Amino acid sequence: MIDKLELNHLRTLSALYEQRTVSAAAEALDVSQQAVSLQLKRIRAILGDPLFVRTGRGMVPTAYGQLIQPHVRQLLALIHAMPMPTSAPLEDIERSLAISATDHAQRIIVGDLVRELRRAAPRVKVKISNIESAGLVRRMQEGEIDVAFTSNGYVPEGLLSIPLFTERYVCVAARPLSEGRGELSLESLVAHDFLVVSPAVPGFDGSAGSWFEQQGLRRRVVVSVPSFFMALEYLRQTDMVAFMPSRLLPCDGLFEVPLEKHPPGFQVVAAYHPLAMSDPLLTWVLDHVRTRFGAASERRL
Repeated sequence: MIDKLELNHLRTLSALYEQRTVSAAAEALDVSQQAVSLQLKRIRAILGDPLFVRTGRGMVPTAYGQLIQPHVRQLLALIHAMPMPTSAPLEDIERSLAISATDHAQRIIVGDLVRELRRAAPRVKVKISNIESAGLVRRMQEGEIDVAFTSNGYVPEGLLSIPLFTERYVCVAARPLSEGRGELSLESLVAHDFLVVSPAVPGFDGSAGSWFEQQGLRRRVVVSVPSFFMALEYLRQTDMVAFMPSRLLPCDGLFEVPLEKHPPGFQVVAAYHPLAMSDPLLTWVLDHVRTRFGAASERRL
């Protein structure tokens, strides 16, 4: 039966120990005398003892009431000492932080974040993995991943996200294609073979596939890779063209292809599980990346 005791029961007992009357205990707890009397009745039923008896000096604890008094005091002290979610000093936190991110986000966001974490939270260890949309919600719910940095299109339902910045695409190739003639038309561009990056699910559509269809054009995609960095390497070795995030450029061995139109970019976000909203370390991480890559990043575009 003792497992039925509640926090309010402990607070009522503590007030009765200190005040020794129902009226004074009620005033200390800022409740009615009837509320204290009803609580005491429930506690007596749970513990199977009167706990207090009335005397000319007020309410005096029974032998059992005296026995449990230090336990009540200790339990309340432990509860009061429990830290609030944001009260733990960052430098005292000793744990691991699991980050899942695209290679683009690892280059732009995670490197900066790790450097700042080393200064602010030197006891925190960081685990970094490539982004995988499948199972991301479950892995976050089970604590395997704390935060993910990816594009908003890859955030599965059930997660919260904070927008950080919008990345724009630049068309690149291993040699100049316009040959000094200014902007290349899209009709001329689609005559070339394309490489696309599909980080989460392998495929040949790429992020700009539907955009070309809206222009009334079809491009020929011949290679799909999961990594922007490997895409840059493959482009240097072939005659293919591709759209790359502007923040990964310039890149040695590649030339920007000036175009009359560009496909829309993508929004980079920090995604996390609602269960982690009160995590002080995650709160710091989200505040840092929002400050570091938010408005300042948008002004650079």
